[in-house]
Amino acid sequence: MKLATYRDRNSRRVGGVANGSVRPLERLGTERPLTTMLDVIHAFDQVRGHPETAVRGSPIPLSEVEILAPLPLPARNIMCVGKNYREHAEEFDRSGFNATATGTVPEAPVVFTKPPQTVSGHGAEIRLPRKLTQALDYEAELAVVIGRGGRGISREEAHQHIFGYTIVNDITARDLQARHSQWFLGKALDSSCPMGPWIVTADEIDAAALRVRCWVNDELRQDANSSDLVFDTSTLVETISAGTTLLPGDVIATGTPAGVGAGFSPPRLLADGDIVRIEISGIGTLTNTVIEAD
Repeated sequence: MKLATYRDRNSRRVGGVANGSVRPLERLGTERPLTTMLDVIHAFDQVRGHPETAVRGSPIPLSEVEILAPLPLPARNIMCVGKNYREHAEEFDRSGFNATATGTVPEAPVVFTKPPQTVSGHGAEIRLPRKLTQALDYEAELAVVIGRGGRGISREEAHQHIFGYTIVNDITARDLQARHSQWFLGKALDSSCPMGPWIVTADEIDAAALRVRCWVNDELRQDANSSDLVFDTSTLVETISAGTTLLPGDVIATGTPAGVGAGFSPPRLLADGDIVRIEISGIGTLTNTVIEAD
């Protein structure tokens, strides 16, 4: 099932996507309203197991609605993983932007976060604040959406806690990332986390075999497969939940493959007007345009 958050006639709604249309999910039975993606995540076992209880509206063509980020303002920071594809770890260490290099491929996941306010949707603008950065970069990533919370989740049980998957573009100010050693400021610019276009539920796809591609102005820059992850999705859930309680609606961005702008010599970083398009097989396409801003 593909589930989208969208705006229709100035009203934000959530619905199922199929055949070029979105069909609003309104409530379960006669009592429980479904107004946000988090409502659906909490009720998903009932929606999936007893679809007859989910009251749906009439289909609306996708061309007639505005697709928003599936979780427009997550309750908590986006959890992100660095250097999780071997070739990207190598290119990043060579780039000169890694101020914390301690060896090419990490022995354990490198985890950092992005604030909820960084999130934007398909078609939204990526701000390029020239007063802050001269080195804005793209990172195509598969993201995990948690459906069932917990702490101390084992790798073997991780799949029971995953609601679905979406696409994230982990936009990064490389110069800020290098200057401040820790990555937060370089990863935390407003609009630096395009997400979408929707969530595909975990029963629909095999997260261990998804093709991840990114184009800048129709030039293919990144092309890899999630099977190349150093630490797979189950390991990431296990690692993060070991001491931190995961909650429904939490998002884990699993890392980017080789081909980021900083990895080229000379670097090929984002500029005003660039169009970044990310496609992950089985999920869809996330497209955003870079706009220079104050």
